[in-house]
Amino acid sequence: MVLPATPARPFGAVLTAMVTPMRPDGTVDLAAAARLATRLVDDGNDGLVLSGTTGESPTTHAPEKAELVRAVVDAVGDRAAVLAGAGSNDTEHAIRMAVQAAEAGADGLLVVSPYYSRPSQDGLYRHVAAVADATPLPVMLYDVPARTGVRISAATYGRVAAHERVVATKDATGDVYAAAKLAASTGLAFYSGDDGLLLPFLAHGGAGIVSVAAHAVGGRFAEVVRRFDAGDHAGALETFLTTTPVIDAVNGGGFQAVMAKAVVEVLGVTDNRHLRLPNVAASEEESALVRDALAAAGLLPVAATPATPAP
Repeated sequence: MVLPATPARPFGAVLTAMVTPMRPDGTVDLAAAARLATRLVDDGNDGLVLSGTTGESPTTHAPEKAELVRAVVDAVGDRAAVLAGAGSNDTEHAIRMAVQAAEAGADGLLVVSPYYSRPSQDGLYRHVAAVADATPLPVMLYDVPARTGVRISAATYGRVAAHERVVATKDATGDVYAAAKLAASTGLAFYSGDDGLLLPFLAHGGAGIVSVAAHAVGGRFAEVVRRFDAGDHAGALETFLTTTPVIDAVNGGGFQAVMAKAVVEVLGVTDNRHLRLPNVAASEEESALVRDALAAAGLLPVAATPATPAP
């Protein structure tokens, strides 16, 4: 069961940053994307974020992004919010992506800080405002300085939050203390961008999570949120701890898109784990680690240990 959207949780509480399934020849597999999206929503995800970093947005093209939105919206209907990435270090490019996502049926936009060019805070503000002005869709910011090279300052958050369509942020700074202060001062809904920080974010007034591990444990994350909201903090922690093998396997090496594709292949949702360069598919050894993690989390049968022959 998904958790309903509220002003404090404009996109629900648990969203998966979804991979973009591909065929071995490198083309986007829309049928597999629809299957994956349906499975994620059935498992308890309130929303799906398409064409983000985990969705290999730098290597997919505008028509593919629009087709992906249409396929996923057709698959899940109004059962979940579908956010589309409109991230670029070229503001005009980001605007085009936003408009195309809106035309394709997206429910919202994910707008990352412009990467590599490292703009000033005023440039960052103007970029976000220009993208938000381009469509009527609500916007979730994405603050991930480890990837972009620039962090959204408190002053810039204050300016951006005044825009009527900017309603939330995916915070991947790892700074829960700062996030709590910013959520209080801006009124924005703050979602954890780090799988391991779901409970600290909830404890500091956060709205929920945009997750990679939720490809496998979205339902458990939803249960964590429900228990936390009900005041059962011990139960929330108990449930969260069952997800840690998957969190470690997906995030441990820093190659989330690679490992998430291994997850959905092991779970049988896709029939391969292909990515476009410069990402390289998980090795057999890495895929085996994913399988072991899923088994340790109780999501796959544990392989039987061969009996030791009698002497």
